[in-house]
Amino acid sequence: MAKKSLPQSLQLGRAVEWPDSPKKAQLDRVPNPQADTNYLVRFTAPEFTSICPVTGQPDFAHLMIDYVPGQWLLESKSLKLYVASFRNHGAFHEDCTVMIGKRIAAEIKPKFLRIGGYWYPRGGIPIDVFWQTGKLPKDMWVPDQGVAPYRGRG
Repeated sequence: MAKKSLPQSLQLGRAVEWPDSPKKAQLDRVPNPQADTNYLVRFTAPEFTSICPVTGQPDFAHLMIDYVPGQWLLESKSLKLYVASFRNHGAFHEDCTVMIGKRIAAEIKPKFLRIGGYWYPRGGIPIDVFWQTGKLPKDMWVPDQGVAPYRGRG
């Protein structure tokens, strides 16, 4: 099978530098070959890391991103690079989670998108952040995100 040529602007299929900030990170989209069909796409980022903007200490989260694509799909390598760009980014849990959801929605214009940020406790308090946009198409099955609520040692 012949390799398809990719637009030069895509990061897929070529070596690229790791972005050092979310603003510098490029999110890529590709045409949805099933645009006439409603279906759900799920991305899981179980090792998300950012930095507390006050203390400079690392924060960790398990991100779940679900979306129903329209004309565009989110290209996964670009998402990996975008998520990694937060490793040295100082922002609160809420800001990181919502910023990621809004950036993806702006880029791919999905019919529906939701993001769950399940943040690991610091200072004894776990924070879960949820954001969504768009309207879920009728009769769509959206599975539970499957991340158990934090229960501590009990």
